[in-house]
Amino acid sequence: MADIARLTEIIEPEARALGFDLVRVKMMPSEAGDGGEALQIMAEDPATGQLVIEQCAALSRAVSARIDALEEAGDILIEGAYHLEVSSPGIDRPLTRAKDFADWAGHEAKISLAEKTDGHRNLRGKLVGIEGELITIEDAKHGPIAFPLNAIHAAKLILTDELIAATKPLDTTGAENIVEDPETDEEEKADT
Repeated sequence: MADIARLTEIIEPEARALGFDLVRVKMMPSEAGDGGEALQIMAEDPATGQLVIEQCAALSRAVSARIDALEEAGDILIEGAYHLEVSSPGIDRPLTRAKDFADWAGHEAKISLAEKTDGHRNLRGKLVGIEGELITIEDAKHGPIAFPLNAIHAAKLILTDELIAATKPLDTTGAENIVEDPETDEEEKADT
């Protein structure tokens, strides 16, 4: 099992050097179906709250080079085969840092706690915010529930019209250069 804290210590400076904020580092089963694992890195450009493809590629290259250099020096960070996946957190992003709970207060969230708090483990409702290390959510069924940040197993925003409206628009640079192929368009129409 990979040491996520150690990987985060290695990856975060690489993200910061490129001007990005690290959102999450996670090991998970690879979607390639090869029995390996995937090292998933989510990061964002603080100016946009997202990463475009070129930014993902730059972070992937920087992290790969850093991990390769450490492994060549004998520091094996991940046992066995793995894939590196770098992505933007998306609109219905995971909430992993204290600042996420402040930044996204007022939006719908889904939170799973490691253990029950006030008799509840799974919460869903409007995120009230964070004060110190104490997060409060206005659960749709049970009203306000507060719990410490370190009690969270997983948390993410729920895709709503309000969240879409509050999210900065995606970078559409280059969209004006897309050339449509009339033959492909006709084939797609025929398939529907």
